[in-house]
Amino acid sequence: MSQIISCIDDVSCHQAVCEYSAWAARQLSAPVMALHVLDDMPQPQQSELSGNIGLGSREQLLQQLADLDAARSKIALQHGHVLLDQAADKLRSLGVAEVSQKLRHGELAETLLAMENDVRLAVLGLHGEHSANALTQVGGQLETVIRTVHRPLLLTPADYQEPRSAMLAFDNSATAIKGVELLAKSPLFQGMPVHVVMVDADTAANWERLKWAQSLLEAGGHEAHIALRAGAVEQTLHAYQAEHNIDLMVMGAFGHSRIRQFLVGSTTMSMLKSSRTPTLVLR
Repeated sequence: MSQIISCIDDVSCHQAVCEYSAWAARQLSAPVMALHVLDDMPQPQQSELSGNIGLGSREQLLQQLADLDAARSKIALQHGHVLLDQAADKLRSLGVAEVSQKLRHGELAETLLAMENDVRLAVLGLHGEHSANALTQVGGQLETVIRTVHRPLLLTPADYQEPRSAMLAFDNSATAIKGVELLAKSPLFQGMPVHVVMVDADTAANWERLKWAQSLLEAGGHEAHIALRAGAVEQTLHAYQAEHNIDLMVMGAFGHSRIRQFLVGSTTMSMLKSSRTPTLVLR
């Protein structure tokens, strides 16, 4: 069954993840699965203790360390179930009729990749559990997830605001063309004004591509706006978004164009760090 995956982390912003997941569920008429992934517990470094303490004391110490690791794992498991129960209650209170839960061990990217045949959309907070208190920090696993997972990713800020308009960063790549088609027909964007923005040279060919996108969006029932701007991609896109008060940015990940190039490595993180609105990343 195609479903929305709501990635729940141990931070306050998972409240917004639930709210954006519920919004997407209403738009797409899709069920939601609350997912929490427990990192595998790192093994403590083995130290050479035999020269410092007796054999019996060493064995006792190693057993105590093993017991401590087992207790930590048990507490993390219990805490994970509590987080999922809270998320499920929140989702139901927001009107989501079909809610399920899943707790897994391992890496978030690998978990989502293994599940992606049943994933319509994954919703993740921009700020992970080690960065929730810093507005300029982004969740440490996020770049790996963007690189690994082939389904659309809705990356959310800490505060929820229902999206009422969308903007697509367009470069005439296959991913950008797919993005126009998605915006035109997906119920996720139903009723929204859509802006298609290209950061490139002011040429007739570029305007022709933008007008194609505008026509397709208008045929899908959208109020469509197009713009061709010059400048640095990151600053230009953010400036246009702020100028038109756009709630949701849509962009493709990876490639060689100017727009998609900045979605790799440190520039990706720079863009997401400065974002205060949700971003839908397409592959």
